[in-house]
Amino acid sequence: MFARNVTINLKPNTLNDFTQTLEKDVVPMLRKQPGFRDEIALAGDTDTNVIAISLWDTKEQAEAYATAGYPAVLKSLEKFLDGTPKVQVSKVINSTTHKLSAAAVIAA
Repeated sequence: MFARNVTINLKPNTLNDFTQTLEKDVVPMLRKQPGFRDEIALAGDTDTNVIAISLWDTKEQAEAYATAGYPAVLKSLEKFLDGTPKVQVSKVINSTTHKLSAAAVIAA
């Protein structure tokens, strides 16, 4: 399993609208993407820093989303963004929710 970690800076006072758009528009788009497993969004203390983590079956599917779906997601969120989000793809080495352990990941 792989994670796309997206670090987002929001314009002030947009967290609630960003969250509603994420739930109403972005998550349904993600669910249509091959290999998509889960979306987790975290907000910092200032409500202008968000980390969005999407989980994918394979690295190839996570990377394919960058061209297949991510541009539409950015378009739907652009009015809330302060700058360009930063994206990093990482291997998931442990997840209790998804029943992954380091030993299983290393063996794969």
